[in-house]
Amino acid sequence: MSEQADFAAVLRHYPLHTKRMWRLTAGHINLTYFVEAAEGHFTLQRLHPILDPEVHNDIEVVTAHLASHGVQTPRLLHTLADGLWTPDAEGRVWRVLTFLEGETVDRASSPSRCRAAGELLGRVHAALWDLQHRYSHRRSGVHDTPGHLAHLQSALQDHRDHPAYDPVALVAEAILTGVSSLALPFGLPLRHVHGDPKISNFIFGPDGEARAMIDLDTFARMPLPLELGDALRSWCAPSGEETEQPVSLDHFEAAVAGYAQGIGFLPERAEREAFPLATALIAFELAARFCTDAIEERYFAWDPKRYSSSTAHNLARARSQLAMAKSILNELDSLEAFVRRSWRNGPPSC
Repeated sequence: MSEQADFAAVLRHYPLHTKRMWRLTAGHINLTYFVEAAEGHFTLQRLHPILDPEVHNDIEVVTAHLASHGVQTPRLLHTLADGLWTPDAEGRVWRVLTFLEGETVDRASSPSRCRAAGELLGRVHAALWDLQHRYSHRRSGVHDTPGHLAHLQSALQDHRDHPAYDPVALVAEAILTGVSSLALPFGLPLRHVHGDPKISNFIFGPDGEARAMIDLDTFARMPLPLELGDALRSWCAPSGEETEQPVSLDHFEAAVAGYAQGIGFLPERAEREAFPLATALIAFELAARFCTDAIEERYFAWDPKRYSSSTAHNLARARSQLAMAKSILNELDSLEAFVRRSWRNGPPSC
């Protein structure tokens, strides 16, 4: 079956009169196409096999709840049979989502960008605060720091003959040493979170306002500091997440101020105070994951235009996150002061 025939067979299940479509290159997981139809603009996606179709039940519940609280979000378009997704002839899962106009970026180039993203993330968390939902789909190993560190140690043992063993092992040693004494407070509550709040998962308007979050397969319940840690280590790297650089204090301060404005006083004090430490912890965790990928050569979307191999690309990623983690620990007092100040004076929305 040709690609066009494949699309046509899938789209016949939807109430759409398609005019034209083309592939979108952003994103590494799902195959995505822009669809221009008489009924409006949509995205057609083929779900990656690592995701279960049941994730659509979660997306439907979460996006409906967000919309009911005035938060803009893509929504699943139901099939003619009122389904949330449809299989093709080969059993692959496809879905259609409403398309939201705007810009996506791969790095936060300014504090104002961070503040906008922080405010929207805060509004998303606030809107989901009262959601009663048990997720059908669960991602394995998300922010299981001990598990990722153990995997890294095992990979080093199993791949001693790898040509890049020495440089990988050097980075791994720094990761394992740096993260050894870090831990979040025990007993933090589980909150509804996006699960992957990197800057590229936000849609921005021409005025710089963050309009919506995308990549909806990752919603889950987890401690709030892990979500903020993942966001801040991404947003506070103005040169991009694959460049060795220190945490941007201006970006961090703006992001936290925006988040405080968006969510108000809902988070507990222990949650808020853990944001800076969690940012370092997530950076170390990602460094460990990338270091493991470097020696196992498992990453499926490395860039051959910029790197000679999957190992080279992932080692660059690992070094970048390691540099971020170290700089966060060096600036921990300042980052903690930013957090205290953002809530001590009271978020402007409260």
